Amino acid sequence: MKAVILAGGKGSRLEPFTHVFPKPLMPIGNRPILEIVLKQLAYAGIDEVILTVGHQAAKLIKMVTAAGKFDLKIRYSEEEKPLGTAGPLKLIRNLGADFLVLNGDILTDLNFGKFIDFHLKTGAIATIGAFERNLDIDFGVIESEGDRVVDYYEKPQIESLVSMGVYAFKREILKYIPAGRRLDFPDLVHKLLYKKVFPAVYRHRGEWLDIGRPDDYKEAVETFYKKQRRFLRAGGKSFNRRDR
Repeated sequence: MKAVILAGGKGSRLEPFTHVFPKPLMPIGNRPILEIVLKQLAYAGIDEVILTVGHQAAKLIKMVTAAGKFDLKIRYSEEEKPLGTAGPLKLIRNLGADFLVLNGDILTDLNFGKFIDFHLKTGAIATIGAFERNLDIDFGVIESEGDRVVDYYEKPQIESLVSMGVYAFKREILKYIPAGRRLDFPDLVHKLLYKKVFPAVYRHRGEWLDIGRPDDYKEAVETFYKKQRRFLRAGGKSFNRRDR
């Protein structure tokens, strides 16, 4: 089983930190978050990782080389221009019948083995990892009928099922991705839905944090210190090795 890690973005929401180094190299504890992700994938039994790189690619490659062996074969796919989150997949050869895709800047205790098992069992062309998250709205929200107020909510929380930035795909997904053009995952999902090809959803009820914003990054660092062993032992080896 191969995994693609998306590591080519600029991380503009974390500026000015990402002027110095790319977002997947942001430190969590005493190591870059990308190192944690690579160790989790190796523990899960993934054989090969393809890093899609673009912004500050040389620094990413240097870190992976300096960090030593991860019990993984690692190769790189470099974008000459930004291709979004889904577009870089079109550049990669020999992905296999099914493959894993994930962002290089997420902190989670997801059991990747069970996630892949679920994907293989459903037979779906795509499986999206999802997480229930409470989203805070920092305003008073008005509900109206015409020009009459019928309800008012002060800074409510909305519970939503959000994408974790973890996916499993069948190779056929590549025919929905145009070559050399930018495409993000929401657009890819809309293409599938238009064609009545329905992705599966896998609900994760453990830990998940996206470090995309300063507040989220701070929370991820604090959570990692409290539950470090849980994250470093995440990954799992449950998926059927015959399907690799």
